[in-house]
Amino acid sequence: MADEVKIGRVTHYFGKIMVAAIELSDGELAVGDTIRIVGHTSDFTEKIESMQIDKTNVPRATKGQSIGIGVKEHARVGDLVYKVLA
Repeated sequence: MADEVKIGRVTHYFGKIMVAAIELSDGELAVGDTIRIVGHTSDFTEKIESMQIDKTNVPRATKGQSIGIGVKEHARVGDLVYKVLA
C-alpha cells in the first residue's frame, strides 16, 4: 500500500454536484495529486482533476485554505483526507 500523509478533513459535501469541501490542516495539494478520503463509512481514493477556492479554479492549495474538489463517491463531514505519496 502507498504511503499517505494526513492533510485535512471534509467540512461539507454538496451531493447534487458531488463536491467535497476540504479544509487543509497540513501540507499542500495540487491538481494531479491523489487523495484518500476515510471515515466511518467512507474509504476511497480520488485523483484531483480540478480544485477551487471561492469558486475560482486554482492549481494548488496550502495549509489553512479550504478547497472544493469533485468526487466520485459520497464524502461525509468529518472524514479525514490523506495525500497519497508516490
